[in-house]
Amino acid sequence: MVVLKHIGVLSAAKILALLGLVIGFIYGAFFSALMPVMPGISSFAPMGAVALIVGGIIFGAIFGFIYGAVVAFLYNVFAGWIGGIELDLS
Repeated sequence: MVVLKHIGVLSAAKILALLGLVIGFIYGAFFSALMPVMPGISSFAPMGAVALIVGGIIFGAIFGFIYGAVVAFLYNVFAGWIGGIELDLS
C-alpha cells in the first residue's frame, strides 16, 4: 500500500481546467444544438450557438482551474490531519 499524502495544487488545477474545457465544449455544443427549437430565440440561434460554445469553453476552463486548485489545497490540508488515501499500485 502507498499513501497519497500530497497533491500538487497547480498540476491538479491544470488537469481540471482541461477537463472543464472539454466538458464546457460538450455542454455548449449540446445546448447550442437545442437553440433552433426554442421558442422566441430562433432568430438568434447562429450567434447564440457560437456564444454558448465559446462561453462554455472559457468558463469551463476557468472554473475547472479554480475548482482543481481549491480541491487539491483542501486535500493536502485534510491529508495532513487524518492521513492520505491508501492506494494499491500492484
